[in-house]
Amino acid sequence: MTQQSPASTSQRKALTQAYLVIQDLKAQLKAAEEGNREPIAIIGLGCRFPGALDPEAFWQLLRDGVDATREIPKERWDIDAYYDPAPDTPGKMNVRRGAFLDKETMPWGIEGFDADFFRISPREAMSMDPQQRLLLEVSWEAIESAGIPAHQLRNSNTGVYIGHDRLNSEYASLEPGILAEDRYIQTGAVMSMPAGRLSYCLGLQGPSMVVATACSSSLVATSLAVQALQTGATDLALAGGVHLSLSPEDSIQLSKTNALAPDGRCKTFDAAADGYSRGEGCGVVVLKRLSDALRDGDMIRAVIRGTAVNHDGPSAGLTVPNGPAQEKLLRSALASANVDPAQISYVEAHGTGTSLGDPIEVRSLGKVLGTQDRQDPLFIGSVKTNIGHLEAAAGIAGLIKVVLSFEHEQIPPSLHFKEPNPKIDWDNLAVEVPTECIPWAPRPHPFGAEQSANDKANRLAGVSAFGFSGTNAHIILEQAPAGASDHKNTHRQPTSLLTLSAKSTEALKALASRYVSYLAMTPAHLADICFTANIGRTDFAYRLAVVGGEKAEISQKLARFAEDEQANALLSGQVIKNKSPKIAFLFTGQGSQYIGMGRELYEKEPVFRQTLEQCDAYLRQLDISLLSVLYPTGEESPLNQTAYAQPALFAIEYALAQLWRSWGINPDVVMGHSVGEYVAACIAGVFSLEDGLKLIAERGRLMQMLPQNGSMVSVMAPYEAISALLLAEEQVSIAAINGPESVVISGVKEAIERVMATLSKQGINCRSLAVSHAFHSPLMEPMMAQFAQIAKGIIYNQPQIPIVSNLTGELVTHEITEADYWVQHVREPVRFVDGMNVVQIQGATIFLEVGPKPTLLGMGQICLPDSDFAWIPSLRPENAWGQLLSSLGKLYTLGCHIKWGNFYNSEHITLRKVALPTYPFQREPYWIASGNETTKLTRVRPLLDKMVKSPIHKATIFETAFSAQNIPFLRDHTIYGEIVSPGACHMAMVLSGAETLFDTSNFRLEDVVFPQALVLSKEGERTVQAILSPTEGGREAEFRVISFSDDDDVLTHAVGRVQVQTESQAEVIPLDEIQAECRTAIDGTRIYEAAAAQQIFLGPAFQWLADIRVGEKKAIAKLTRPPSIGSLHGHLLHPGLLDA
Repeated sequence: MTQQSPASTSQRKALTQAYLVIQDLKAQLKAAEEGNREPIAIIGLGCRFPGALDPEAFWQLLRDGVDATREIPKERWDIDAYYDPAPDTPGKMNVRRGAFLDKETMPWGIEGFDADFFRISPREAMSMDPQQRLLLEVSWEAIESAGIPAHQLRNSNTGVYIGHDRLNSEYASLEPGILAEDRYIQTGAVMSMPAGRLSYCLGLQGPSMVVATACSSSLVATSLAVQALQTGATDLALAGGVHLSLSPEDSIQLSKTNALAPDGRCKTFDAAADGYSRGEGCGVVVLKRLSDALRDGDMIRAVIRGTAVNHDGPSAGLTVPNGPAQEKLLRSALASANVDPAQISYVEAHGTGTSLGDPIEVRSLGKVLGTQDRQDPLFIGSVKTNIGHLEAAAGIAGLIKVVLSFEHEQIPPSLHFKEPNPKIDWDNLAVEVPTECIPWAPRPHPFGAEQSANDKANRLAGVSAFGFSGTNAHIILEQAPAGASDHKNTHRQPTSLLTLSAKSTEALKALASRYVSYLAMTPAHLADICFTANIGRTDFAYRLAVVGGEKAEISQKLARFAEDEQANALLSGQVIKNKSPKIAFLFTGQGSQYIGMGRELYEKEPVFRQTLEQCDAYLRQLDISLLSVLYPTGEESPLNQTAYAQPALFAIEYALAQLWRSWGINPDVVMGHSVGEYVAACIAGVFSLEDGLKLIAERGRLMQMLPQNGSMVSVMAPYEAISALLLAEEQVSIAAINGPESVVISGVKEAIERVMATLSKQGINCRSLAVSHAFHSPLMEPMMAQFAQIAKGIIYNQPQIPIVSNLTGELVTHEITEADYWVQHVREPVRFVDGMNVVQIQGATIFLEVGPKPTLLGMGQICLPDSDFAWIPSLRPENAWGQLLSSLGKLYTLGCHIKWGNFYNSEHITLRKVALPTYPFQREPYWIASGNETTKLTRVRPLLDKMVKSPIHKATIFETAFSAQNIPFLRDHTIYGEIVSPGACHMAMVLSGAETLFDTSNFRLEDVVFPQALVLSKEGERTVQAILSPTEGGREAEFRVISFSDDDDVLTHAVGRVQVQTESQAEVIPLDEIQAECRTAIDGTRIYEAAAAQQIFLGPAFQWLADIRVGEKKAIAKLTRPPSIGSLHGHLLHPGLLDA
């Protein structure tokens, strides 16, 4: 045996270690390579193309072979002034036709935009290139299409990749000199801004870039997004492109190069091809790694298998296509996708319809994909024959066309193909151009199922885009995995809840109308529709919730809402921004139990079932299972015996509370009624569930052992009256004070009967209660000593949630952690009415009864009769699930944040996201302001810096920078130490603006509302705009006062109407009569001292009150201009005077 030397042993160990390191690096390299080739799912898409406002309309246009070109609309430019059939004519174009987002497609025009929705001020919206506005809208719709609430993307690693080829904004060029005058035009019109604007508006923190490679921009942008997802640089991506033609200059220049077809149509692959048709539009897709999309249950529309980007390199000219470069591009894309050429059955070609470009492209496709050894032809087509060449957005239009073709398993026709281009070798290239809509047959995988997104035959396609500058892109797509699109929902809920929301009442009604139309047409399951709407939309302030069992029922209720009618099971409400409602949990007492309570929830809700089963395990001391008591196999159950009723109610209410909490409904304060206080204490953390059950079970057991010689009676009379009556009855006591004139008495039957007889003689209504024992009476005293011993064995904690005591009717802290509290709880009355007042003082506005049926809500409303509170039950004996959904819907409309993920977390529910109606933007026209339409008013109007008008916007905007430096007197108006612009300032702006607008100083203000205060930091500044929109009569205007800053939302501070008044309409005030009635004098300084005591400090600029005289409901004051004000020149009404 040879002994190894220490050196050889060391070398062997080193080699082994090196081998392991190499293997690990190989594994990492393989994982990186596989990650870099991971398929990317398209989970959402949005578009606005000529003739098609959305993907559904776009598919109809494609399927029906619609040519969306038409004569250039007059809202772009006067074609008669610019047209000449000779292309070389200076300043003229030789084409009258194109594909536009004109008012036939978009009735609101490209000037229409919902600035409020995107928190953009009207003034800034006017200076935003409409391409930015269009991109915002379409991107929002794409995100909604993906079923992703936009707020969930805030601060996320979501990338934005947008194709946009405008170095200089056509929009800004419409008004010469605007760049030097408009503070918003830089951010509104520069080339780099569309992607940045989108990221900013949505709060996205991933990569954000504009790609400008001319006609390939949007496809190159999509390729970059795919790479970012594959490398992990981003987790979600928005990719697409946008293009609008706003001025005639480009068309004039393109005419000079003979790039445009004189008839304005792309005749792709046809012998008559003579140039392209200019088109415009916007398309956006939402991208996600396929593995992530499958994990998250996203609606996968298609899969990107591979991408490639290259450049023509040396060719016959800078703008001349290079065939070999295109072939190389296709082979690179196939390698990226790991796809056999024979698997590609369709290519959406660049296909501009030029005599030079078409033959080169088809030849390249044929050499790589369309060789004669194919069993089936390669179909090729071009969407440009439908909607023209969208330039920067052309590639994304072709990609969306392929996605829709996958979904419908059809290839739509390519138009204007009548005589094949003779320069294309059709006989030796296995390519065909479909001229009608044809079925798209799948093809089997020659390379194995593990290399595909699907495990069976499927459809694959390519999309090409070639840039004017020579940059080319190709993307290979595969139909969505069968499981993602062929899912069949076999689950059927008896009742479903649909929630909708919007940023205004008008938008909510419009959204409801959209759903009415959608529900009438869609084959989707109601449960899937509700699931997607509830879990996949952003929640706004104006909310609607509808409960129903069928689509027709839901639709009918939505239609009534849209028409301002009321409907059962339809709930609506408005949420106050940044103000969450406070919720009180009210836990029901004994007497509310019934056999089968909560059975539906036990059968279908995991949280409820698991909690009940946990309670059952803790209650083994009962001689039968808790579940057998609740849900007996026969009709007999001991549930109404107090020994079982008390723990059963505790368990049901505790399980309900846990269910509510799992759905995001958490109490801010809790209160129970008698037995219910045990559950309230447990939820508040006073004792554990095990101890709580032990305590309530022993309480019930001990009470059950007492003689059943007592009774309880509800009496409709004040506590004081009944308390005085019972002074002579030692065997009867007050058990509960349930309202101002509602008490419950309890005691020995014979004594109770005597009291009832006395009450009857006095005409006081009373009613016997069906109870087994006289609770909260002297008859409970025999069990109290034994119960005290049990209570002493419980571990108590300080409440973690405010809890209102039955014993005192007040908030309780350390007292509730003592055994004696619970002993006295057995005997003392329930002070429900006092407790309700304390709950109200705690700020609760929602009262949610947590129990098997509502018994406390009615009593609560009697206790708080004049309050505008929400009273919501959890269950009812009939239709428990429907009641629970109605209550959840009501909570949603009141502003509660629902955890929909938990709501749908049930093994009994298999749901999927489906396509739904998108948000109905409430658009107003915004167009660039010309230099002569922006008037500086500083010297004339102290609170108006400038006036802005637009030729297409009916409103006039008056703008001022509000700050303590710019308007010093604002420092004299502080509330709790904060500078708060008074409402009088806003009204002074409106009146000054109206004086400028109507050239008069006689006005009447009507319907004025101040939704939100304008708070200024000592060094901060906010732009304030008074927006006046004259009505058709021209003698009044609706107004709105808003403010904004670079880092905050647009806030609304005042709305109303200002009306011109004639002298004959002026109201004459009988001054002498008022002076005669007002005889009590008050010094003005007392007013300001009283305000200061309330933390409202009014400095010299707002101290105009010199002498005040008051009478009955009338007052008259002498106002004197403070010395600090100086001249009132330019003020129609000074804010200080108006405020006084």
